[in-house]
Amino acid sequence: MLSIIGYVLSGLEILGALAFVLILVTVAVEFRSSIKAEGGRKTLVDVVMAVTAAIIIFWLIPAAILQTNSPINVVASCSMLPTLHRGDVVLLHGIPNMTTFLSKHNIPVVNVSQAQFSGMVSNMQGEFAQPFAYFNGNPSEISSITGSSSPSGFGFYSLECIARSSPSMYGQCSTNQQNNLIKYGYSTARLVTPEGNKSIVYVPSITIANTTIAENYSNPIIVYKTTSVDYFTGDIIHRIFAAMNVDGKYYILTKGDNNPILDIESLNYPVNSSDVIGYVVTDVPYLGFPSLIIKGQVGNVPGCNQTIVRN
Repeated sequence: MLSIIGYVLSGLEILGALAFVLILVTVAVEFRSSIKAEGGRKTLVDVVMAVTAAIIIFWLIPAAILQTNSPINVVASCSMLPTLHRGDVVLLHGIPNMTTFLSKHNIPVVNVSQAQFSGMVSNMQGEFAQPFAYFNGNPSEISSITGSSSPSGFGFYSLECIARSSPSMYGQCSTNQQNNLIKYGYSTARLVTPEGNKSIVYVPSITIANTTIAENYSNPIIVYKTTSVDYFTGDIIHRIFAAMNVDGKYYILTKGDNNPILDIESLNYPVNSSDVIGYVVTDVPYLGFPSLIIKGQVGNVPGCNQTIVRN
């Protein structure tokens, strides 16, 4: 227990690894002691009964009440700071009717034709971009974090191009949004870090088919399943930004509160409504850390030492 608390408070990977080992050792010792005291058959029966009871109480009953097959999830990243923290357990409610849900929560919905949507999906590299600041009028000097210097301008740049280019070639990585279905705005916000405050360039709004939508932190937070074509995998816990109605089928655009860009800009495709597990109704701090430790998710997680604060 002390190693888990130490890992939660410090975030040190070595303490997380130690907690993982101690959990395994504790389970093994308890299991061995039980076998010696009660015999193997009795121990096995007790374990099966305990696991069955836990599944019924903590999974099947909440699943039936909350109308979702997965009523509980654990926050594994820091992309939703300061609303949700790594290690929080979130309780989810299913969404039986997406039309009703979007209307009830006043989520902006833009009608998009199948041809428009298919064109966007076939050119996802065009969405793989982030706003950067550039300095001294030189697009080769770009940064998502502007520091204390005042940038001379802003522009969108292809993340893929920047990843494979040298700084002197960054000017060739600018992205023209003119033909994009989704066009991204940009602004600056305060980035709070252990080293002090800085400025970061982020996306506060998008425009779809001449409809401009601003980020709204009162929108619901959903958990969705990723697919094999997405860049980031696993269950994602992010806030709804907007929705597209493609000939009666809904696709959700999401963004982490502590991320500068939408998920689609990181090459996660718009979320098919059928892949939405549910929306967050409440969270319990710290309770999920044992689960993360057991899964071996104890390494350093990017973004946990900084928070984007909008002005």
